Amino acid sequence: MEPLIISATDDTPEIVFDPTKNVFKISKISVPEDAYEFYTPVIQWIKDYGHKPLQETLLEFNLEYVNSASAKQLIQVLLTFEEINKKNKVKIKWMYEEIDEDMLMLGKRFKNLTDIEFDFIEI
Repeated sequence: MEPLIISATDDTPEIVFDPTKNVFKISKISVPEDAYEFYTPVIQWIKDYGHKPLQETLLEFNLEYVNSASAKQLIQVLLTFEEINKKNKVKIKWMYEEIDEDMLMLGKRFKNLTDIEFDFIEI
């Protein structure tokens, strides 16, 4: 399966989903003008990946800021990974800065909405 690599812009996050290297990460800032449009191909890629996932997928989030429209789409990303987690292990590594209580709380909300193991890592 071809990796999904999307470079960050001022409004969109960097996305690196590369099963050949076991690297799955979403980082930087997510405030796209149309979050649904931005995340739709990402979610489709995850669905395709779900047909032959790795035994264990470690998904790393290292986001600085997320608007509400992006948060809704990130929930969809997590719910799609949750489907994979029913048969193959998915684990979330949620990175947040010590002073960023909002990002920690967002990660905790996401954890409560899914049946995926979360590790919260202060950086």
